Amino acid sequence: MSWYRNSVWFVKGLREYTRGGYESASRHFNPADVEVDVAGRSFLVTGANSGIGKTTAKEIARRGGTVHLVCRNKERAEVAKEEIVTETGNQNIILHIVDLSNPKEIWKFAEKFRNEHKLNVLINNAGCMVNNRELTEDGLEKNFATNTLGTYIMTTALLPLLEKAADARVITVSSGGMLVQKLNISDLQSGNGPFDGAMVYAQNKRQQVVLTEQWAKAHRNIHFSVMHPGWADTPAVRSSMPDFYKRMKNSLRTEAQGADTVLWLAVSAEATKLSSGLFFQDRQPVPTHLPLAYTHSPPEDEEKLMQMLEEFSQKFKSVSLG
Repeated sequence: MSWYRNSVWFVKGLREYTRGGYESASRHFNPADVEVDVAGRSFLVTGANSGIGKTTAKEIARRGGTVHLVCRNKERAEVAKEEIVTETGNQNIILHIVDLSNPKEIWKFAEKFRNEHKLNVLINNAGCMVNNRELTEDGLEKNFATNTLGTYIMTTALLPLLEKAADARVITVSSGGMLVQKLNISDLQSGNGPFDGAMVYAQNKRQQVVLTEQWAKAHRNIHFSVMHPGWADTPAVRSSMPDFYKRMKNSLRTEAQGADTVLWLAVSAEATKLSSGLFFQDRQPVPTHLPLAYTHSPPEDEEKLMQMLEEFSQKFKSVSLG
């Protein structure tokens, strides 16, 4: 049935995920939802040196928030920080250099961050799509390490801080590509069979949806959401999906259009009136499965995913923190 899922997803994408889909949906937006002052609130954005992450960070900075930029590349991150400060006039922009594919680094960062800062909103935006199977220094498949395990550790490590915050939120940037994938816990690191970077990425994004649903059940004081930004013209899309970019470049959303729902989920009062754990597109909750796509998983598989990630997480925590 994979051919069916892929074809339905692509047709749906042509209709909804492009710039035209955003323009149609945005006619129903209330601009006042995001015209808010968030001074005094603290936001952490991963992957904030370019694309949707940088755009989101900049828009939060315009609204007065304290923004923590978590980036891997120091040089690009410093340029992004300077741009945000210059364009917004907000000096409360704090830079942290962390490799989200390195679980030990994430644990060390989170431990230090918890002791030095407060946090109201975590935005898990960092991600990667490596098209050939590549292992990190810890022997982890790089897509899984960044997109799934990195997101899991960053979130769970900061939950104690978020539990103490007013109006705490966690937003994870996923992808509509996850609609073609059923959760697969038998091969988390994609070591069996041919390696398809796009499908591994889509599987990671399905895993992020499951994580969000599970966290929402377990942590009632925090509002969790996961979202699809649509098909946006970002550096990551241009570098990771060059053929797709060439075919679709004239129809892709701008970075600001891709970031719009992230911003809305992060700052608007309307977002938290909706249930925790939902999947959003263009400021609306949308289904996490295509009709007849057979991508539903039994609850025990979803619980097993959480257990496996916790085991990975604890192993690296014990190494990094002694």
